[in-house]
Amino acid sequence: MSRIAASLAAVLLGPALLALGCGKGGAEPDAPKESGRDPVPISLVLDFQPNAVHSGIYAALADGALGRAGIDLEVREPGSSSDAPKLLAAGRADMAIMDINDVGIARQEGAAIVAIGAIVQRPLAAVIAADRTSVAVPADLSGGRVGVTGLPSDDAVLDSVLGSTGVDPGSVERTTIGFDSVPLLAAGRVDAATAFWNAEGVTLREQGVRTREFRVDEFGAPRYPELVLVTTQGRLASDPDSLAAVVGALERGYGSVIADPLTGLEALVNAVPELEGHLQAAQLEALLEVDAFSPPLALERRRVEAWAAWALRAGILEEPLDLGAAFEF
Repeated sequence: MSRIAASLAAVLLGPALLALGCGKGGAEPDAPKESGRDPVPISLVLDFQPNAVHSGIYAALADGALGRAGIDLEVREPGSSSDAPKLLAAGRADMAIMDINDVGIARQEGAAIVAIGAIVQRPLAAVIAADRTSVAVPADLSGGRVGVTGLPSDDAVLDSVLGSTGVDPGSVERTTIGFDSVPLLAAGRVDAATAFWNAEGVTLREQGVRTREFRVDEFGAPRYPELVLVTTQGRLASDPDSLAAVVGALERGYGSVIADPLTGLEALVNAVPELEGHLQAAQLEALLEVDAFSPPLALERRRVEAWAAWALRAGILEEPLDLGAAFEF
C-alpha cells in the first residue's frame, strides 16, 4: 500500500473524518468577509465527477481560503463533456474545467472562452493495454482491437502512440466504446483502449488487471497541461479581480495538497462521501508521483505552444490557434 493510501486508510479506520466545511461557499463559519462586503458568487463546472484531480479545489473550499478571498464558490458536476462551453456562453456558469483539446476545438467553433490557469500540468491521456505480458511495446497492438471513446482527441492520442514508434495507425481495429474502457479491458473484450492513466488506469490496477500504459507524452506528444480553468472573455473583462481571487485560492489549495496530500484527500472525501477513499488515494498518489500539479495553476506559454503545434499536426485543430486570445499567460 502506498504512503498516501496507508495514511488515508488509517484515518478512515479511526474516528470519523472531521467536518471540513464544504457547503456552497466552502468557507469556515467564522471566516471573515473581506471589507465587510458580501461574497461574490461564482459557479465552477467540473470536467467530470469529483475525483483526486479536483482535490486542490476541495482543499481551498475546506480551509476557507475562497471565503476569505470574498468568493462564494459553487462547484457543479457536468451533465456531459460538452456542457461547459454552452453553460459559459449562456451565463449559467462563470468558470469551468476543460480538457485543453476541447478548449482548442471550442475556440475554433467560435466560443469566446479563455483559459486562465492550469489544473493538471501534464497529459493524462494514454493507450492502456489489458495484458502487459503480451503487449510490451506499441507494435504489439498491431492487428488488435483498440477502444476509443469517440472524442476527437482519442484518435490523435492513439495515432501519436502508434506513429511515434513507427507503427502504422491503420494496423489496429478501432471500435467506439464510449467511457466503458474499464469493464471492457477487464473482461478482455478489447486489447487496449484510450483512457486516462490517473483514473481508468488506476482503477484497473486496483482491480488486479495487469495493464501496460503508453502515456501520450512519452510517445509522440509534448508535456502539456491536460486540464485548464476557463471562463469567458466577457466575464474576464467585467470582473478580473474576482477571477484572480479564485485562481489565487486554488493555487494555494493545490499547493497544500502537494505539501500534505492527506489534506486534499480528507477535503475531497468529506465533500463527496460516496467516493471510495482508497481509490482516490491511489489516484492522487499517481498524480503526485509525476508532479502533475506543479507548479500550481501556472499556465506556461512554452508548454501551451508545444501542445498547439502537436494538436495541429494530430488533426485536433484545423488551423493555427490564436494563443494570445485563448490563454491568459
